[in-house]
Amino acid sequence: MGAFAIVATLLIFPAHAVTPEEKLPDPAMEARARAITSELRCLVCQNQSVDDSDASLAKDLRVLVREKLKAGLSDAEVKDYVHARYGDFVLLRPPVKLDTLLLWTAPLLALLAGAAAVWTAARRRAAPAGPAALTEDERARLKALGVGKDLES
Repeated sequence: MGAFAIVATLLIFPAHAVTPEEKLPDPAMEARARAITSELRCLVCQNQSVDDSDASLAKDLRVLVREKLKAGLSDAEVKDYVHARYGDFVLLRPPVKLDTLLLWTAPLLALLAGAAAVWTAARRRAAPAGPAALTEDERARLKALGVGKDLES
């Protein structure tokens, strides 16, 4: 198998950090656990879900989610439990509220700032440059020709 095929396979099928001893015997409950942990942020890695992270805290959260599911909690109750314990930061998609407004609007603000910068640069580039000032040599030559009478100022 070529290097390209290996890279393509890794991109198509992301690795999950769930170990065999963590998995639940019931496939439906395991699927629920995977769905929940894929929506939770690893507090150590920060850019990975708990489902994808190899960090020990992520493993603890995966185990916690599975324990809560085995105890009979619904998916929403499990997410609410983890959210109450760790706050908005643990959610990969935090709720839209006043505290998280900047988080949700930052991409739009960055896009608008970038568009404004491109527009400003395009306007500056398109604006014609003013006439260049004459050098002393050019002034003297024009005066010698009789054209430079009004250039004295």
